[in-house]
Amino acid sequence: MGKRSSARSKKHFRDSDDAFQLHAIPGGWDPIGEQNGEERRDQSFIRHVKPRSDGQQVLMDAIAERALTVALGPAGTGKTYLAIAAAVTALEEGRIDRIVLSRPAIEAGETLGYLPGTMEEKMSPYLRPLYDALSDRMGGKRLRSAMQDGTIEIAPIAYMRGRTLNNAFVVIDEAQNCTYGQIKMLLTRLGWHSTMVITGDPDQSDLLPGVSGLADIAAKLETVADIAVVRLSKQDVVRHPLVACMLAAL
Repeated sequence: MGKRSSARSKKHFRDSDDAFQLHAIPGGWDPIGEQNGEERRDQSFIRHVKPRSDGQQVLMDAIAERALTVALGPAGTGKTYLAIAAAVTALEEGRIDRIVLSRPAIEAGETLGYLPGTMEEKMSPYLRPLYDALSDRMGGKRLRSAMQDGTIEIAPIAYMRGRTLNNAFVVIDEAQNCTYGQIKMLLTRLGWHSTMVITGDPDQSDLLPGVSGLADIAAKLETVADIAVVRLSKQDVVRHPLVACMLAAL
């Protein structure tokens, strides 16, 4: 009886071991493409985003009413998601022709080294949070199609100089990792019939102390009547409840 039981255990262990073998993803990693040779199923997504705090309501109203909004606040307050949701809504309603996404390519305390591939492939790891929000709002198939035809454009900050973005919704994410000069350059890209949202947390900059220009830019723009500067707090955190507790403790 003991021998049969031992044999079954060994067989079960071998089966389990085979079932959990790890294999490399063919063709490399693609944030919005196919994986393991099979196209991912599109997940259902929320068509109408509702604020979950008073601060988020203020942010949503500001984005809807102003051509330029600066959203400041700690992680988990929905700054990026609400900006992306507003951009997708504007695109679906025909109020803009394209969405332009930009984010500084700054590692959080570590380096990824040389990244092979095209510009889009090099920027993919840094833009993953934007991809996640877009995929949640649009679904994988629509997102891939929009990126292929240029309706959604990835624009590294280094390539934004000299451009005028008309009829566009521009989202500048993680702006705390931009210098004063970079943010000033980005602000002046705003063209006719366009909306720009700049998001960031001045307390989480990965630049050297005193290099980030987000706090200074926000303080100066607060005096301009047609620009909204929305400051979210830990009360607006909508992630796991422990996130707000950790932010307060740290």
